[in-house]
Amino acid sequence: MKLVLLNGPPGSGKSTLARRYADDHPPALALDVDRVRSLIGGWRTAPGPAGLLARDIAVAAARTHLTAGHDVVVPQLLARPEFPERLQALARETGASFHEILLLPGREETRRRFAARGSSETETAEPLTDDQFAAMYDRVAAFAEERTRALVLRAGKIDHVYQALLTSLM
Repeated sequence: MKLVLLNGPPGSGKSTLARRYADDHPPALALDVDRVRSLIGGWRTAPGPAGLLARDIAVAAARTHLTAGHDVVVPQLLARPEFPERLQALARETGASFHEILLLPGREETRRRFAARGSSETETAEPLTDDQFAAMYDRVAAFAEERTRALVLRAGKIDHVYQALLTSLM
């Protein structure tokens, strides 16, 4: 069984790939922490504390699913090591293999995808400005350089990225 972390900036394809993997590998779980956070009352006024609680809930759900012998894919924007390390520890605890994948299809491709998808019920703030988006992309790209064990996928087309993802999980 596998625990897969898909990290990347908004619009990089994290949720799309997680959902596709789960659909193609039932009963794998696409565990979107932002969706979990959106289920917590008052999350828009206190997104930080709600996000931490959502991660706790997600880890508990992942533990349950992995213990039952099923794959879990977690799409999550991360630029700090605490949550990836927590997921890696969970994988060790449950006997799952851990795969950390960073999706960086390029700033302009990612910006185009992000703009095309529209807003989401799980977003907390006003739409990102170009400068905010660039800064977010750069933070994740810098984090990718720190994560020497993570696989960085840079291909643009989602079908190609999905195939690369499947290959990396073999």
